[in-house]
Amino acid sequence: MAGVGIIGTIIIGLLAGWLAERFTRSDHGLLTNLILGVVGAVVFAWVVRHFGFFPYGWLDNLAGGTIGAVVLISLYRQFRR
Repeated sequence: MAGVGIIGTIIIGLLAGWLAERFTRSDHGLLTNLILGVVGAVVFAWVVRHFGFFPYGWLDNLAGGTIGAVVLISLYRQFRR
């Protein structure tokens, strides 16, 4: 993620996973949701860069990571059924 570094990306991803867990009311376990949050944050950053948007700063990346994590948790739920 641009502007926050790898450690910042991990922290943002962990927060995004926790927020996504709250938004989706999922009960997959904290570790699963946190992993999905980190992956969601990284995937979101990669996708938006291809559309020409470069999120800078913690809040932009947290919002995007949360969106990415919500999508991944939703997909995870669909495949677990």
